[in-house]
Amino acid sequence: MMRFALITGTLALAAPLALAQTSTWTSDPAHSQVEFSISHLTVATVHGHFGKITATVQFNEGDITQSSVNATIDVNGVDTGESPRDSVLKSSDFFNVEKFPTATFTSTRVARNGNKLTITGQLTVRGVTKQVVLEAEGPARPVSGTDHKPHTSFSATTTISRTAFGIATMFPDAVAGDDAKLTIELEVVKQ
Repeated sequence: MMRFALITGTLALAAPLALAQTSTWTSDPAHSQVEFSISHLTVATVHGHFGKITATVQFNEGDITQSSVNATIDVNGVDTGESPRDSVLKSSDFFNVEKFPTATFTSTRVARNGNKLTITGQLTVRGVTKQVVLEAEGPARPVSGTDHKPHTSFSATTTISRTAFGIATMFPDAVAGDDAKLTIELEVVKQ
C-alpha cells in the first residue's frame, strides 16, 4: 500500500512538470522584422521590409521539435525606401493590400538540423497558401529584458516564388526575379 501511495504521489508531482515544459513566447514588435530581397532587371537587388510581425511560439523546452509558431505579417506596411515603388507593391498587381493586408505563417513541423532548425509550415500571401521551409537558428540563450521577462530570438531564411503566390505574374523573371528571399528576425518574450 505504501508503494502504491509513493508511485501515485510521484505521478501527481510529475504531471505539472511535464506541462511546464511547454511555454508561450510572443514577439517583441520593436525587435522583430521580416525583410525581403528580389532581383530587378537582373542587374540589381531590391531590398525592403514589411510592417510589424506578430508571432506566438509554443516552445517545448524538453524537445524543441515539439514546438510550434504562428505569425502574422503586416504586408500593408511594405517599405523599400521608395514611396512610389511601395505604392505599386501595395496595388492589386502585387500584394493587393486592400484585400489582403496581412500574410500568415503556421508551422506544421520542426526538425533539428545539426545546430539549426528546419521549420516547415504553411505561408499564406495574397490569399494563396503554399508550404515553405524556413532554415532557422535559435533559440538564443534567454536573457532578462527591461520588462524583467526572459527574451530569446530566432533568425530564419527561406526563398519563395513570387509567381506561385500570384504576385506580379505579368512581369517576366528578367524584370522582377521570381525568387524572393525572406529573412525573419524574431525576438520573443516569455509570457
